[in-house]
Amino acid sequence: MARNEQLIRQHKILQLLEDARYGRTLDEIRDDLITDLGLSKLHERTVRRDIEALQSAGYDLDVETNQRGKVWKLGRVDRGIHKISATATELIALSIGRDLLNPLAGTQYWQGVESFWNKLEEEVPNGVYDHYSKFRETLCVYGVPTKTYEKHAGILRTINRAIVEHRIVEIDYQSPGRAGSTRRIEPYGLAIYQSSIYVIAAAEEVEDPKERMRHWKLDRFTKATALDEWFKPDPDVDIQTHLNRSFGIFSGEATESVQIRLSSFGAAWVREDPWHTEQQLDMQPDGGAILTVSSAHPRELMPKLLSLGAEAEVIGPESFRTAVTDVIARLAKTYAVEPSDGH
Repeated sequence: MARNEQLIRQHKILQLLEDARYGRTLDEIRDDLITDLGLSKLHERTVRRDIEALQSAGYDLDVETNQRGKVWKLGRVDRGIHKISATATELIALSIGRDLLNPLAGTQYWQGVESFWNKLEEEVPNGVYDHYSKFRETLCVYGVPTKTYEKHAGILRTINRAIVEHRIVEIDYQSPGRAGSTRRIEPYGLAIYQSSIYVIAAAEEVEDPKERMRHWKLDRFTKATALDEWFKPDPDVDIQTHLNRSFGIFSGEATESVQIRLSSFGAAWVREDPWHTEQQLDMQPDGGAILTVSSAHPRELMPKLLSLGAEAEVIGPESFRTAVTDVIARLAKTYAVEPSDGH
């Protein structure tokens, strides 16, 4: 645990010095570490040892004396003051990725994206940047949600720290249509799904290992406190494997194989825009197809199914078919649709 805490402090020291053009004194570094990492106290000797450890690891950290006293600064190499080479095509690719990451604005991840992009703008030759700018004007990125996680930046820092330190986090969580609740979670990692950030964490009170892992949407966090309590991570939990089991972001170890009959029109759409990397699409003689995908919950398939309307029909399992039937019945009631004769 102590080793992880040291690594977190050292990484934060590098971030603080990257942002400090005129350097920082030990006192300033210590005070910022206490504030940013949510520490109750931190001795100056500990900060000095962290700096010495970074120097031993090869980081170019300089100290100079001025009217503020001894000030620590990043050297030229570790500040990134060196030539960055990029072609116009590489700039286009990076700028598209930057646009797609707009929902991360205000978080530490976005600060890194912007910092790197500013370095590119400063370092690439004017001719290359002008060439990029002309072509970028002809390529627009749409469909990215306008929301950002700027208001959740502090909560995200708390979660990140707790993931590394294996600390239990107490959260205030507000799901749509439900009363807010205070929960204790054991965070394992983060996932970005359709421009939303999810915290992959075990619900502390759940004992069944197949049901403990949940996906908590960061938008619904109103407060997060890293407690002075720790948990032992389950060695059998692999975040990537866990997330790949299902069609979307719904949690749960158990998934079901869902079969969907598609018309020729629906099959053409799914061929053009696949629903999942591991889907199966069995073409039928009439031009339609049987689509098979794994899903943990009917709600994660519902938007796709409803977007195809009558061009898609859930064959099974029955629980998924019933869920779709219920939604259609509620829609019919909402729009006051009377069933036609013979149907």
